[in-house]
Amino acid sequence: MRRLIRLVVPALACLALAGCITINGPFGGGQSNALHETRISGHGQAKILWLDVDGFISAHPSSHAFGLARSPSTLTDISRALDKAQKDDRIKAVVLRIDSPGGTVAASDEIYHRIKRYEAQTGVPVIASLGGVAASGGYYIAMSADRVIAEPTTITGSIGVIIVDVNAAGLMHKIGLADTSVTSGPHKDIMSPLRAPKPNEHAIVQRVVDSLYHRFVSVVEQNRPHLDRSKIDMITDGRIFAAPEAKQLGLVDAIGHRDDVIAAARRAAGVSQARVIRYYQGKQAPDTLSAAANTDVGSANAAAGWLSALGASGRFDGPEPLYLWRGSVQ
Repeated sequence: MRRLIRLVVPALACLALAGCITINGPFGGGQSNALHETRISGHGQAKILWLDVDGFISAHPSSHAFGLARSPSTLTDISRALDKAQKDDRIKAVVLRIDSPGGTVAASDEIYHRIKRYEAQTGVPVIASLGGVAASGGYYIAMSADRVIAEPTTITGSIGVIIVDVNAAGLMHKIGLADTSVTSGPHKDIMSPLRAPKPNEHAIVQRVVDSLYHRFVSVVEQNRPHLDRSKIDMITDGRIFAAPEAKQLGLVDAIGHRDDVIAAARRAAGVSQARVIRYYQGKQAPDTLSAAANTDVGSANAAAGWLSALGASGRFDGPEPLYLWRGSVQ
């Protein structure tokens, strides 16, 4: 089977690049969705769940390598993990390991509320551990935690909203194309890239952005009791912060490494020892905190992994409000 994959995958890639075929479905479609548990470190009956929030935060599944590999959305991953954790009364603390520049407004907010609900229903404390980048929607999700610990090199902040928009009306005019869309109202096609914006449309979109921005600021103010409110305008103007300044401003509670985070989780749980566990999908369990938790997502993924360098397919349905720091390349 593996030999067949080594022969078929490059051939399909070449055909796809040549425009001869379109690959719509992944190999390995029978992969089980069941979550398994593995111990990373520690001992005892009590458990600390290490839960990763990585990359672009979305409610939509993503596909890679011309559709040969497909990954569940961040929202799906977090929801499934919390559902499993809620059935295990030995889990005494959860560590959210956030390494993300953010993502969609809706997914960030839904994950935040999903974690808050888990805390309220179980009484289990949640610690946010900020990785290299925990900005915008990544920081928004961190606000669901009881305590926020950044690494010494963390970049965080970027509190704000962006709706990415590119307008090609000028280019269309140059090449002799015109937008002839039929709409039910004058603003039904607002932010269309095919025509120039109307005079009052910027104000309409700005009101939406401002509403979502005020929601973000409200979440931060509610969950950061030691926030330096005398500098709130500066803190929430979209800029990023290094960990020491973030701590000084009250955006994070402490600075430390992973061992410090696990120690803080044990203290929050009220236990002297605990097993640090992770959930994973597939046959091969991660053996460290940083190892990929989805190490077996279909027999073709390993053979097709190099295709990611050649191209990827994602989801883009048009302008969408984002809690996202665009300076981060994932």
